[in-house]
Amino acid sequence: MRVLETVGGPADLKKLTGQQLTDLAAEIRDVLVETVSRTGGHLGPNLGMVEITLAMHRVFDSPRDRLLFDVGHQAYVHKLITGRAPRFDTLRQQDGLSGYPSHAESEHDIIENSHASTALSYADGLAKAYRLRDEDRHVVALIGDGGLTGGMAWEALNNIAAAKDLKLVIIVNDNGRSYSDTVGGLATHLTTLRTNPRYEKVLDLIKKNLGRTPYVGPPMYEVLHGIKKGLKDMLAPQGMFEDLGLKYVGPVAGHDREAMEDALRSAKAFGGPVIVHAVTKKGFGYAAAEQDEEDNFHQIRPANKPRGWTDVFSDELVKIGHRRPDVVAVTAAMLHPTGLANFADEFPDRTFDVGIAEQHAVTSAAGLAMGGLHPVVAIYATFLNRAFDQVLMDVALHKCGVTFALDRAGVTGDDGPSHNGMWDMSILQVVPGLRLAAPRDGKRVQELLNEAVEVDDAPTVLRYSKGEVCPDIEAIDRVGQVDVLKRSGHDVLLVGIGAMAATAMDVAQRLEAHGFGVTVVDPRWVKPVAPELVELAESFRLVATIEDNGRAGGCGAMIAQAVRDAGIETPVRDFGIPQEFLPHAKRPAVLQEIGLTGQELAREITELLSEHHGDALTEPDPAADRPGNA
Repeated sequence: MRVLETVGGPADLKKLTGQQLTDLAAEIRDVLVETVSRTGGHLGPNLGMVEITLAMHRVFDSPRDRLLFDVGHQAYVHKLITGRAPRFDTLRQQDGLSGYPSHAESEHDIIENSHASTALSYADGLAKAYRLRDEDRHVVALIGDGGLTGGMAWEALNNIAAAKDLKLVIIVNDNGRSYSDTVGGLATHLTTLRTNPRYEKVLDLIKKNLGRTPYVGPPMYEVLHGIKKGLKDMLAPQGMFEDLGLKYVGPVAGHDREAMEDALRSAKAFGGPVIVHAVTKKGFGYAAAEQDEEDNFHQIRPANKPRGWTDVFSDELVKIGHRRPDVVAVTAAMLHPTGLANFADEFPDRTFDVGIAEQHAVTSAAGLAMGGLHPVVAIYATFLNRAFDQVLMDVALHKCGVTFALDRAGVTGDDGPSHNGMWDMSILQVVPGLRLAAPRDGKRVQELLNEAVEVDDAPTVLRYSKGEVCPDIEAIDRVGQVDVLKRSGHDVLLVGIGAMAATAMDVAQRLEAHGFGVTVVDPRWVKPVAPELVELAESFRLVATIEDNGRAGGCGAMIAQAVRDAGIETPVRDFGIPQEFLPHAKRPAVLQEIGLTGQELAREITELLSEHHGDALTEPDPAADRPGNA
């Protein structure tokens, strides 16, 4: 029997011998490689977390002591040893285990937010709550060196340091990488510490000599402490933590379980906030991951990956870069995932990776624009939420020409509720002057990106989906800036937004089979609402909008408002994502669940048309079928 099969919960770990724990670590790595290679997910971060996680659970008592994982994608080992090993083969599958901590799965999980740099703030609040309630419980927060590049983490540290009696242990998992190499001043300091062996040798010397002089030692304590502090400041960056008032332990070899346990026991006994600095290697124990230069198998990349939306954006931005020397690129630690790596290879001096700091990325882009450049900020749609104030007050208010390329927009699926890009088109509607484009296919990504970077007096946004790019759908006509994709009558005007244009074409075919006349259009630029689109609405019995964004405040809601404001009585029905956190599953499965499929939409629209069957309709313009009219 494998050791892992005997572990039903953290308490079982405390019964194992040293050799059994070593065997368990090897078994866990085998399970990670076998499972994640099949299901997809975050392999490299978890291979590097095995010994740290075992040590956390052996020193602390989860769930009484709360263990928090920043970002959460490095919690696979935690799942395996908290009773979820029998179901681990369902990782990221529909109705299976989430790729992130999930309170619905286990009492050992408490936070589910998979956005970086947040765990320390949760930990601060939890530890204060337990102190006020006089509960003898520890809070342990694990954060990567990449997560520490986020400003929110430092806001939390500033507050944690002021509370001297919090039972809070912070583990910094320092592997020198987030998605790719960790960037910034902090990363440089940590690298210096990782590569300098003198500090530990000096500390051992001080400890040994002090122990040998029991009578002289106590009077000299302050002097030696001062010497030690000076050596720390000279040889390592922990002085910055201690200057905040935080006790620092480390650096500790993160793949040495016994060393990690010793460090955590010392931190636990201290009685106040402590930082334990663990040095690890991403992908540890799996040669292929360790040797992967791009990101140490941060995520498993499928073989023979089809050409995706990100690929189209990446290639076109390089072309623009050659033509436009003023165009620069900005990323928040996502150089490869957002497709900026090719641009960085061509124009390294014009590419800026700011670390996991979306707010800084956006305001820095405003500064770049003020300085005469045109920045393209490539970011996941879900992460733009974190920088909304900066888009509004720092970019739009100053009329800065900044283009935002929002990857993974709409339903993304496998990564679960925190990664669906279903909020961007709603929150951006309130930004004055902002222009928002939603390309329906790869060719439109190219067209609209080129149009976006020509705007130098307002922010522009290009949002596109995850995965394989839709086949190109050519327009048969254009009315103003609105593309007409299909025209067969005036029963229903279907407005397909972004990737949902393909779905709109499917719906149209189904409606035509039932005898309805359908016209399909793609607005291309969905904010502001094109006046030509509003005018078209008057000639139809029903307008139906389809988008993979939340319905509340989305494009459909804005189109309906514009139609009402124009005094047009044609009913508008908006179809989109319900305002709820969607479970993880493949994108097609999620769309099926929420009713955004051709079959379901055609059924609902047929019922709506039947309800309005007796309505008096505006007589169509005799010129309606001429070019330029839909």
